[in-house]
Parts: sequence; C-alpha cells; structure tokens
Amino acid sequence: DGRDHFERLLGSLHQAVLDDALWPATSNLMDEACGCQGNFLVFGDGVSPPDIEIFFARFCYRGQRREDLERRYFEAYHAVDERIPRLRTLPDSQVVHVSSLYTDDEKKSSVAYNEALPLSRTRNCLNVRLDGPAGSRIVWVVADPIDGVGWSRGRVEMVERLLPHLRQYVRVRQALVNAHALGASFASLLENTRCGVIQLDRRGCIVETNDIARALLRQGDGLADEDGLLRAGFADDDTALQVLLARVLAPFGGQAESGSMTVRCTSGSPRLVVHVNPVGGQWTDLGPDRVAALVLVTDPGNRGKIDPALVGGMLGLTPAESHVAVLLAQGYTVRDIAMATNRGVGTVRWHLKQIFAKHGISRQVELVQLVQSLSGSPH
Repeated sequence: DGRDHFERLLGSLHQAVLDDALWPATSNLMDEACGCQGNFLVFGDGVSPPDIEIFFARFCYRGQRREDLERRYFEAYHAVDERIPRLRTLPDSQVVHVSSLYTDDEKKSSVAYNEALPLSRTRNCLNVRLDGPAGSRIVWVVADPIDGVGWSRGRVEMVERLLPHLRQYVRVRQALVNAHALGASFASLLENTRCGVIQLDRRGCIVETNDIARALLRQGDGLADEDGLLRAGFADDDTALQVLLARVLAPFGGQAESGSMTVRCTSGSPRLVVHVNPVGGQWTDLGPDRVAALVLVTDPGNRGKIDPALVGGMLGLTPAESHVAVLLAQGYTVRDIAMATNRGVGTVRWHLKQIFAKHGISRQVELVQLVQSLSGSPH
C-alpha cells in the first residue's frame, strides 16, 4: 500500500546518501510515489551565471539517468532559462507550477520554455527550491504527470511530504563529500580522519567508532559514551539527541527518518554538527549487533589543530574573519559555522567576502587550501 511504498522510498533514500550509484533507483520510487515521468535534483551555489557552481545534478526518468540531457540543458539552456532567477528567489519549500515562472511573452519566445521543457518532459512540471547546506540552493523539478489526472491534491501533497527528506539527503551527502567519505564502506568509514564516525545498533548502543569519535567521546566534550549509549553533555541537547535517535532507530514496523542537530561543547568550543542516518531497511532476523544507524560528527578531531591567531596574523584577518576561515578549513559548512558561532548565515558570508577581497580569491576551496597551507593540515 501507500505507506509501505513510502517506507521503501525512505529506506532507499537512506542508502543512496551513502552511494551516488543508488540514486536512480531511489528516483524511480519517487516517480512512482508522485505519479510523474521523472524528476531532476540539482544543488549548487552562486547567484549569476559566471559564479554558479553545480555540486550535484541528476536528471532521471523512471530509474534511468540521462546524462545527455543534463549536459544539453546546462550547456545550451541554463544560462538563458528565464525561470532560474525566479526559482532561486522562491520561498523555501514552496511548490509552484512551471507555468508561473514564465511570463506570457516568454511562453511565446523563450528558447528554454519552447525547446528545453518539451525535450525534458517538463511542460507541466512542478518546481521547488530548498535551502541547502552552506547557503547553497537545492532545486527539485518533478516532471510531467504520467497520465491525464494531472497534479491532484494527493500528488502535490506527496511532493511536499518528500521535501524535508530530500533536504536531509543533501545535508548528509555533503557531510560525506566534505569528509572524502562518499561511497565508502563501513570499514573504510572507520578509518576516516576528517570527521567523527559512530555506528549504532538497532537498540541505540554504540557498536564501533573511528579514532576521532573515540577521542571525542572519551573527552566528553559535547558528546559522551555512557554505558554504551550516545549522550550529549547538556540536558536539553541530550533530550533533543534522544528524540532524534528514536526517530532514526524506529522500532520494527515504524518509519525510520534521518536527521541533524548541533550539540554544545562543555568547554565552550564551537558546537558540533551531528548527522544521523539509518542504515538498511527491515530488521527482521538480524543479529543484535547489526549496524542500524550511522552518526557523523563534523570534524571534531581537528578543531584545535589550526590556530586562529596564527591564521589571522599570517593573512591579516580580523579575529572574527580568522575564526570563520579556520572553521571552514576544518570542514564546517557556512551554515554549520553560523550555528556553531551563533551568527547568521549572511554574516558568515559577509566575513568570507571580506577575506576573499583581501586575498584576491573567489571560492571557498581556495581559502581552505590557503589556511591548510599555513597549518600543515592535509588537503
């Protein structure tokens, strides 16, 4: 029934976050749930065509990825597609019909509207924009309906129901990308030196950790291992963490969901960013030590290895700018930095622009390389 299909879809999404090769199968389940011919997920950064950077783009039709259409759209149509600036400024999570993103005159003259949309089966599609990690934008296009029923209320509600799960997929995927761990096996994840990795069984007990997480738990700064259970140092953080783990480790027959949160450090250091993702689907006939959830803690092991004062002195930065630069180099995203320092995302971006202007650079990766070259950290 519908509930079983949605649970299979979420299970597939949780697996796809660990391995990009699984995305087409997940996309197919989304097509079936929404009654559409295909769907396109894109996320990236930038405002105008010269500085737009696409991090991920997948055009899939009923489980088949069409890289040829991806290339053709971005090479021939993206820069002249009139809906793109309007789509970027839509309120977060607002689902709109594609026709509302073009004027009447554009519908007559637009190359994108008259060529790209029919080619991609999106003349009757739905579009939505989500706030992504590090201030990026996520765009999801749900292609034309498979039949004459069109966009019934039930189908639109299914699209809306999927949005928080898509956002979480992007959030966790990017955490893995930043840690150079996308597609890694459980064994190789435990060898990762860029983020903390904790594996939990279906009862919420810690099965295994990597060196970074083990040191963090032993120190008890923000997170701790209490009798084999993952706990947070502050009572309100721990309450939120246990609620999150209960959702992720849903009992048999329940619907597991992934989630993220920040955790305060007892030492006063910047907040840790914690992502929790279910692993596997049904738990029938599985042993008690079967890994059921993966916890990623954003780069806690490197927090003290880059001296902000040194970076500020060498690069001529203010204390606020050097703090932002160091956190970025340690693997924090812009949004993570904002949460960890109690600043707004816009304020963090402003600091980055000031740093870029001082050093004639334009991309975050260039700043990360510059800071790491001063500290001797691995790239």
